Amino acid sequence: MGRSLGAEPRANSAYQTSGIRDSLPVFRDALAERLTFPLSWLSGSFTNFGEWRSAGRAKVRECLLKPLVAAPFEPFVIAEQDRGSYTARKVVFNLTGDSRVLGYLLMPKGPGPFPAVLLLHDHGARFDIGKEKVIEPWDDKPEKLKSAREWVGKYYGGRFIGDELARRRYVCFTTDALNWSDRGGAGYEGQQALAANLFHFWMSWAGLIAWEDCRAAEFLATRPEVDSSRVAGMGLSMGSFRTWQVAALSDHVSAGAAICWMATATGLMAPGNNQTRGQSAYSMTHPGLFNYLDYPDVGSLACPKPMLFFNGTQDKLFPVDSVRDAYAKMRRVWESQNVGNRLVTELWDVPHEFNAAMQDKAFAWLDRILKPTS
Repeated sequence: MGRSLGAEPRANSAYQTSGIRDSLPVFRDALAERLTFPLSWLSGSFTNFGEWRSAGRAKVRECLLKPLVAAPFEPFVIAEQDRGSYTARKVVFNLTGDSRVLGYLLMPKGPGPFPAVLLLHDHGARFDIGKEKVIEPWDDKPEKLKSAREWVGKYYGGRFIGDELARRRYVCFTTDALNWSDRGGAGYEGQQALAANLFHFWMSWAGLIAWEDCRAAEFLATRPEVDSSRVAGMGLSMGSFRTWQVAALSDHVSAGAAICWMATATGLMAPGNNQTRGQSAYSMTHPGLFNYLDYPDVGSLACPKPMLFFNGTQDKLFPVDSVRDAYAKMRRVWESQNVGNRLVTELWDVPHEFNAAMQDKAFAWLDRILKPTS
């Protein structure tokens, strides 16, 4: 029989609260109320926008944990394929001092320099392909070629968006994030183990991806065929997250088209949302970030750059009200700097996809931003 250490509990009151509900602590609502995002531009704590951007970038980078070891890129072309108006190349280069990787580079024929697009592949819980989701592969295993074509048929309107852009005379580049395609190994079930093991080395999986995307942007912007002042990011789903993130963090990216990944933290950290399941969420989870900034606050660090955001009203991953809240928050930031015309935010009556009609509108927007004299 337990011994009382104080006042007896009131009648019908519980001895302790329950612990977990819907994979969230039962005090989830209290936690959400404490997220005030004090480093947001909209907090009113800053009056100089440039100082805010510097402070915000510094805090995000701190939350990425250990920076990468840098190394000269030392690129080497190992294969080429003539695709009519452009050439496809397989390029091996030092993404970091720890990782020499394979990337796909599409180069329009003729004199440059050209505008360029850094293509950030999606997550999709599909790891046998990464870069192959956005640029058509060749001379690879038949099962990988088949997988890539099935994927673009399901989520990209049957198009490899890099090849579409190369036909429009953009240099396009993509490489694999850690755990996808040629850099794979953990698959879906191993994601949490990978993330936990990196934490033991004071690194995060999401932070590693972010640092590497900044390096990939630098690699693309410094190619001699590229106009370094006209480099955009583009991606679907996790690729969208990576797009607005790299636009926020890297001066090598001057614009971004982010498709189907933007909402508020509290809107996503809700019962039943995909983000609460763990596993894949670790690829986009930065420790401590929400003590300072919300997702749209981080996206707003890209301001005054031109940015395009599309989301789908049928997308079950991103609640529409949360998307609208995020869009409204970013709109206030761009308009505060008198550049509201540089921000495009649209809801489409579509599920989680980047279909041909969405692509056509995004590509036309890129043309206006990166090829204003054409």
